[in-house]
Amino acid sequence: MNALWLAPLSLTTAWIVLGAAAVRLATHRTELRLPQGELPPITVLKPLCGADPSLRENLESFFRQRYPRFEIVFGLERADDPALPVVEALVRAHPEVRARIVVHGRKRGHNPKVRNLRGMIGRASHDLVLVSDSNVRVPVDYLESMATELVRDPDVGLVTSVFAGRGEKTLGGALECVALNGYCAAGASLPTMMGYAAVIGKSMLFSKRDLAAVGGLGRVADVLAEDFVLGKLFERAGRRVAISRTVIDNVVGDLSLRAFVDRHLRWSMLRFRLRPLAFALEPVTSPLAMLPLAYHVMGPWSLAWALGLCALRDAGGWLSLRGRRGVVAPLALSLVREFLALVIWMATPLKRHVSWRGHRLRVASGTVLVAD
Repeated sequence: MNALWLAPLSLTTAWIVLGAAAVRLATHRTELRLPQGELPPITVLKPLCGADPSLRENLESFFRQRYPRFEIVFGLERADDPALPVVEALVRAHPEVRARIVVHGRKRGHNPKVRNLRGMIGRASHDLVLVSDSNVRVPVDYLESMATELVRDPDVGLVTSVFAGRGEKTLGGALECVALNGYCAAGASLPTMMGYAAVIGKSMLFSKRDLAAVGGLGRVADVLAEDFVLGKLFERAGRRVAISRTVIDNVVGDLSLRAFVDRHLRWSMLRFRLRPLAFALEPVTSPLAMLPLAYHVMGPWSLAWALGLCALRDAGGWLSLRGRRGVVAPLALSLVREFLALVIWMATPLKRHVSWRGHRLRVASGTVLVAD
């Protein structure tokens, strides 16, 4: 019987080792850069809603891009949004960058991010558009790296990024960084590199022409997992999803523990409705969930096995994405995050609604959003 028990333990070990390796491969591979004259013009689309303390620094990193031809379009649904004065100040401070602000008040669609993008995309001057969230901060070669990945391979239809959690100021923020740099980075990198797109919408570059060919933003206007579905639409159209070599930062700031749990519960609801079988098998990839089984096989050594695997995934991802600074966080908090993830996994089938920017919406199969 012990031989049968070894199967899930081996799967757990293999998934974590492969995931840690995928993060390192995705972010440390060599990349052939295009000459400046071959880089196509890009419109950066920045949907905004509210202003967190790091908003100015995050947005300013886009004004500082070393890229020959680009513009930034900021989109807001309300003229009294607190992000508006921040953006206006940045536009005045950087006259060298072409930027415009669109306050559109568009109300079609239940997904507020997609609704915002639909109000902005018509103002994009260029065919290539890059969608980026407001909590993202990027290095100066970000646009160059994204464009190179798209242009050098005609089979690529969408480019996404690996992102590192940074800027933690609270326990919730630290747990978020452990999750982003470990479980989330591995969970997105490994499937995408194996040809199964797992797009996270914090960073997406694609052509408006290609987007129109797969149905446009209207196809995902009422979908919670708009990024994942967009990746699948490109994939089904025969276009590959690629990962940029350049790592971007997801600045978490003073995220509360409640906000951390709510965010990961929402992501868990997505996985449950998109891939129910894979969701049901998630505990098989958790060292903590497999610990009782491991004890029957390994005895007291099972604890070292679980701790070692968590450290390999979370500390390994942290080292790849952030370096040694702060690496004590994943070593100290990995099992805490793993426990919370299991609690969230058990609660997910009971959860039917999400609260998003003041709206309570029911999440149906395929993450379709339905107003009650």
